[in-house]
Formats: sequence, C-alpha cells, structure tokens
Amino acid sequence: MSKKIIIVGGVAGGATAAARIRRLDEQAEIIVFERSGFVSYANCGLPYYIGGVIQDKEELTLQTPENFRERFRIDVRVRHEVTAIHPDKKTVSVKNLKTGEEFEENYDKLLLSPGARPVQPNLPGVGIDNLFTLRTVEDTLRIREFVLKEKPKSAVLAGGGYIGLEVAENLRELGMDVTIVQRPNQVLNPLDYEMATFVHAKMREKGIHLMLGHSVEGFEQKDGKTMVILKDGEPLKTDMVILAIGVAPDTRLAKDAGISLGIKNSIVVNERMETSAPDIYAVGDAVEVHHRITGQKALISLAGPANKQGRIAADNICGGNSSYKGSQGSSVIKIFDMTVATTGLNEQAAKQAGIDCDKVYLSPASHASYYPGGTMMTMKVLFEKETYRLLGAQIIGYDGVDKRIDVLATAMAAGMSALELQDLDLAYAPPYSSAKDPVNMAGFMIDNIETGTLKQFFWDEVGELPDDGSVVLLDTRTTEEYGRGHINGFVNIPLDELRERIGEIRRGFPVYVMCQSGLRSYLSCRILAQNGFDCYNFSGGYRLYETIYRDCVAAKQSYPCGMDKIN
Repeated sequence: MSKKIIIVGGVAGGATAAARIRRLDEQAEIIVFERSGFVSYANCGLPYYIGGVIQDKEELTLQTPENFRERFRIDVRVRHEVTAIHPDKKTVSVKNLKTGEEFEENYDKLLLSPGARPVQPNLPGVGIDNLFTLRTVEDTLRIREFVLKEKPKSAVLAGGGYIGLEVAENLRELGMDVTIVQRPNQVLNPLDYEMATFVHAKMREKGIHLMLGHSVEGFEQKDGKTMVILKDGEPLKTDMVILAIGVAPDTRLAKDAGISLGIKNSIVVNERMETSAPDIYAVGDAVEVHHRITGQKALISLAGPANKQGRIAADNICGGNSSYKGSQGSSVIKIFDMTVATTGLNEQAAKQAGIDCDKVYLSPASHASYYPGGTMMTMKVLFEKETYRLLGAQIIGYDGVDKRIDVLATAMAAGMSALELQDLDLAYAPPYSSAKDPVNMAGFMIDNIETGTLKQFFWDEVGELPDDGSVVLLDTRTTEEYGRGHINGFVNIPLDELRERIGEIRRGFPVYVMCQSGLRSYLSCRILAQNGFDCYNFSGGYRLYETIYRDCVAAKQSYPCGMDKIN
C-alpha cells in the first residue's frame, strides 16, 4: 500500500525532500503545498535579480510545478496555504489562495518546511508604500518592478546581515545612493568586530553609507519621500526602504498543533528530523539544530543545512535510518569584489559558550607571490586552549577565500586539531596557492604557540600596555612604512637592522613587537628571544590595527582600547 506524504513549503528543504522521496519510493503519493507562487527557488539569488545581474526571472526557479509533475510525478500546488495541522486526525487544513476554497487533506507522513519569515518590527509606519521586505520571488519582483518603474535615486536598508549587504551592493551597482542602518556597531554578525572592519572599509570605498550603532524608530511619508526616523540621529530621507533586520522561524502552524518548540520558537526535532508529533517531520530554517562545535541548540538559517535535512527526513520517511549530525554555520558572501567567509564559532560566540579560546591572525597571499595577480587575505583561526580543538575561522579577501574556508570547515567536521592543519597535504601550483598553503601556515603558527616559540598580544590589548617604561615597544617595519603611520610609543628599528642595533633595546623588560602583518615581527621575536629577551608578537600587525582605527574614525566612534595612540 502506497504512502501519502504531504510537504508544507516547497523551497530548499521541502523541494529536496520531495524529489528524494520519489527517488526512494516510486509508488508514494506526494503533495507539496506552497503558499507563494513559486517552488524550489534560489533565495540566495534574489538580490542579484533586483540588481540585474540575473536578468531572467525564470533563472530564479530551479524547478516549476510542471517540472515536478512531469519528471517526478509530484503534485505541487502553489498559492495553497496550509492553515492548520490536526495530528490526531492526520489531516491538514488548506486554503486555495486563488479561489478561496478551503479543504482538508489527509496524510500518512507530514513534512514541515515553512522556513523563516523576515522580522517585521512593531514600528510606526511599517506597511507604508516604498517599504519592502525580501523573502519570496514575489517580493523580488515587486522590488525590481519598483526600481525599474520609479527609478529611485536612494535607498535605506535596515539591517546589515547577508541579505542586507547583498541588496545594498546590487542597488549601489545600479547607481543608487545607499545607506545601511544597523543597531550593532558592525555588519555580518558571524564576524568578530575587528574582521568586520575590513568589510566596512570596502563598502565605504564603494560609496555605501554605514550608520552603525543606530536604531530605526519608525517611518513616515512626506512629499513623496519616505522618512526613516532614527532613535539617535536626524531622520533619513529616501526613495525606498528595505527591511532586512533578520528572520524568525515561521512556526505558527507547529505551535497551534501542539508540536514542541525550542529556542526562539523554533521546532524541536531529533537527529532523524522527527518532531514531537508522530509521523510529522520538520526541516530548514524553522528547526532547532545541534551546533557541532558547542554542542548547544542553535538556529542556523542557511541553504546548505536545509537541503541536507530535507534529504535526511526523506530517507526516514521512506523507512531509512539517516541522521543529521548538526550544523557549524559555514557561509560565504560576495561583497563587490571582496569575498567574506566563515565557519564555526567567532570569538564572541566561543566566549559566550564558556570556551577558553585562543586565536591567530595571518595575512597570506592567495597564491605564490611571484606569480602575477596574487591578492592578500586576512585570516582569523580560533582554537581551544589546552586541547587545540578547532573552533572556527573567518577569512576576508579576494581569490581563494572560499577554498580555504572549506578546507577549515572540513577539518573541523573531521575533528582535526588546530595543530594538524600543518600536516594537510593540499594541492599546490603557483597560480593557485603557495607550497605552504595559508591553511598550513595557520597550523604552523598554532604549533609555534603550542611549543612556546610564539607568544602573542592583540589589537585590543595595545591600550593596556604601560607607558611607564616597564615594557619596550618596538616597530620593525621599514622607516618608510613607519613614517606613513605608527602607534605612539613604538620605536622603529627595521627587521633588517635589528641584529646590528640590538644594543639599543633595554634588557630586563618585556618587548612587544609589531610589523605590518605579523611576519617580520615574528622573525624579530625569534632574534630577540635567542638573545635573552622576553618577546611578544603583535598578531595581525599594524595593517589590522589601522583598519580598526580607520573604522572608528569613519563611524565617529570612540577608539577602543587606547587607539587614540595612533599617529
């Protein structure tokens, strides 16, 4: 006897599950109800249609209801909203949004893939014209139509997450004046603040205005314009507003059906993607997952996990025994010509989870320095003290960023320690890498910490260094580099002159050394340590420090940790 399977939500996890079920069970009756007018569409591609990078709207949909019917014999019903679930009767209530017809449909197995909805703040003026959110293809078409028809000259985006930054880039590429308003003092929460400053610099370079640390309090229409009311600033006058302040699990159906909910009202599932209700599964942005690094419950709204969960739920619906091992939040985003990628925990999240962590910063080239076209990337790799367990990584740069983050994500998933990164046998040719790949280099640095060869200090500790003469502050860049900018109190002795001038350094005091990226200062520390000095290397170098400082200047924020010492 064939099973009847109903799937609520036809994007990402739902569409993946439907196709997988059919591959496993040719006899199953599969019905997909999708509230919007499209299924299996590429959420991550929506901003690029608004900007005209993707020109054909048909390219946004990977499958159509007709395709599903013809290839998979799956009954996909768009513009059909499931309004209630009745676990006791094993039925769902459905409304045809085209005709208004309401009916009940029975099921043997039910899969919920409702996704997440944009957060709609309860602010005055929400709902006025020229104010948009972005979740569905319909939202995208509406924004694109407005842009083409009204030809707005300016836009304000409330929110600096992935969608907000992608939309900002695309609108800016259309020639619009774009402002991002964000309550935290940085964009992209998966990044730590100091890494986010490189993103801020790129966006400002491209002409996007950043109002970080500001809160939106409401919206008004005035003289054909939309006024964005700020809590702590003058109103912003603009032609359009896009709300991108985050998403929340869309779990009303599950809640009303008595299905157990977890953090932030997400749906609780086990590793088989089963909910608390018999024969009901859930996947995607609406479910609570196990974080692979912390072991804690988490919400991770990314397409990769949603698709994997859909496959796993399908396996189990069809009598298999697949399990979801958890998420670690690997992600990548294009910001103009820059690439930003993360995996695992950032430092803030690690500390919040009670993990005692350490870190290294490095600024390697994307490929061999002698081969033309190499670009610099900035890497931050986190690991647990004592155990050297890999916790997370953040990389910002141009070529090769995605490759390195995937290597690190794989190493983390495999349970490798940070020390084992130095042993990875990675592909090398001058156009693609260096003989010592950046991932290997991170491993070498961490090994130096483990052996005591490298001792570090960090950007947020500079302001705590005493200025009473009890420490020596040394800058080993060239005279020209030092002259273009340095931190007050740091004396310049270039690396190549250090051995001859070592007598100028006072003995008996700790020596804190910096250079542009951290390499020359490390070499200097090796010289000094073998000559009897207690030496600490500035991780990330002056390049990192200056980027943070410039960000504070641009944002008109107070300088953290003594940054007013820069000259």
